[in-house]
Amino acid sequence: METYLGIDLGGTKLLIGEIDSYGNILRYKKYNSGYFNQQAALEIIKSSLDDYISTVGWCDQKPIGMGVGLIGRVDPNKGIWLQIDPSRTQPIALAKELSEIYGIPCRIDNDVKSATRAERVWGFGLISKNFIYMNVGTGIAVGCVVNGRQIRGSHFNAGEVGHVKVGVNVGIKCTCGRTDCVEAIASGIGFDRCARLLSNQYETNLHIPEDKGERVLISEIFSLSRKGDPLCVKLVGNASDALANLIMNLVRVTDPDTVVLGGGIVSDGYIHTLILEQLNATTMRFVTNGVVLTKLNPDFIGLLGAGAVAMNM
Repeated sequence: METYLGIDLGGTKLLIGEIDSYGNILRYKKYNSGYFNQQAALEIIKSSLDDYISTVGWCDQKPIGMGVGLIGRVDPNKGIWLQIDPSRTQPIALAKELSEIYGIPCRIDNDVKSATRAERVWGFGLISKNFIYMNVGTGIAVGCVVNGRQIRGSHFNAGEVGHVKVGVNVGIKCTCGRTDCVEAIASGIGFDRCARLLSNQYETNLHIPEDKGERVLISEIFSLSRKGDPLCVKLVGNASDALANLIMNLVRVTDPDTVVLGGGIVSDGYIHTLILEQLNATTMRFVTNGVVLTKLNPDFIGLLGAGAVAMNM
């Protein structure tokens, strides 16, 4: 049986798994990653993969291809991981190095673009050649598929829409240098930063960790919002408004018939319902398949995407 190896490297975890051509995850193992630069990430990948091979092993023969999904800018054509963010820029020929070490042809791509590949191959891409996949998690980014082809841009930076202003004014500075970007309001990091900024203006029962290295729990924000907690109602209202505006802006740019939402922030469906309530019918009239949650398992869409990268789909 021919299989593919997927490696999904996120900001807090690393998933390694073996996948077949139908998108079935045959076996996998999860590892912690933590904060890293690119060279450190290579060592994390190698040590984790060595452990995976020795403790989990292959289903049958060695996989015929390896795919890696990475945060930051990636040149998938040359197999070079260009940067994580402007403060962590250390171009590294990751695909070549992993291929030489493990004897498996390796391809790499950005994590959200990888997830978009999975959506194209096994998800809503089966019914649409013009869709947007929006990942709302620790950060916010999209993959745009137009006429069956994914948009990448001149510097492989297309889709970094987390740094778009969407008409929600909180007064919070984004890491990019602008104020009130959607990522600073509606991502996992954004919820935390906004909670800290607004906590002295609204009553709340939300636990806000004193250690800024720990973030507020999104599940707690959503639970308290449902109960009418003033701060959490404000946080969720701002986020749903920001995400709805972002979706409508993107719809005007790429003319999709489907908008697919993925990522931990939207996975339970709560904020998805609130977003739908704020979408303008005229703007959305050509999005005939709607704004929908991904049918792929949100916990594994990155791993599936890495598998799709390995297949070069």
